[in-house]
Amino acid sequence: MKQLVLDLGAEAPAQSLDTFQVGANAELTHLMHQFAQRASREHFAYLWGDTGAGKTHLLQGLAATPASRYIAADAPSEEFVFTPEITLYLLDDCNLLSPQAQIDAFALFNQIREHGAYMVSTGPVPPAVLPVREDLRTRMGWGLIYLIHGLSDDEKIAALTQAAEARGLTLSASVLPYLLSHFKRDMRSLATMLDALDQYSLETQRPVTLPLLRDLLLAHPQSDSTQ
Repeated sequence: MKQLVLDLGAEAPAQSLDTFQVGANAELTHLMHQFAQRASREHFAYLWGDTGAGKTHLLQGLAATPASRYIAADAPSEEFVFTPEITLYLLDDCNLLSPQAQIDAFALFNQIREHGAYMVSTGPVPPAVLPVREDLRTRMGWGLIYLIHGLSDDEKIAALTQAAEARGLTLSASVLPYLLSHFKRDMRSLATMLDALDQYSLETQRPVTLPLLRDLLLAHPQSDSTQ
């Protein structure tokens, strides 16, 4: 029997604002659509929350709009240079900025404000306690600050059930609760596992039941996580 190769480290497809699971983040999601259209009265926003809450998902969704630039924390210095044709800058993982990148980011914030452009930045904690230089923390607090609320287990199950139905995949009732208890809990990893279950089901000609899920997790113990 051919063994399925499950690679959760593979590059995932680009995220979009429309695929973000809203949950308790309706106001934030509306604001991000305003930023996408450059229609927000506020020109700066800072998003914070736990790993897997959707911060990078939102930034990548915004990066798909015209005249936008996604900037990772370890991006080269030239990415932090203001460019007139770019009207929306998306700075991810601000807690990971190097000392030089913090200087570059500080200058970029000032230029964005001077030229009336937009900026959305992210981190795991509010700006006031972010481990960066004080003048940069001040800039990150210029606009709106939002905590991204993670989905409840029921909301995750509902979203995954909807995704399964959209691809014509029938899941036994125990599959998703077990998956949440024995695997990574962020939606991106869960959605990737759903794709793997679909593929494994087709390859083995077995329905997606709890035994099938257990077989898949046992075959790839490095992917199992009870966090």
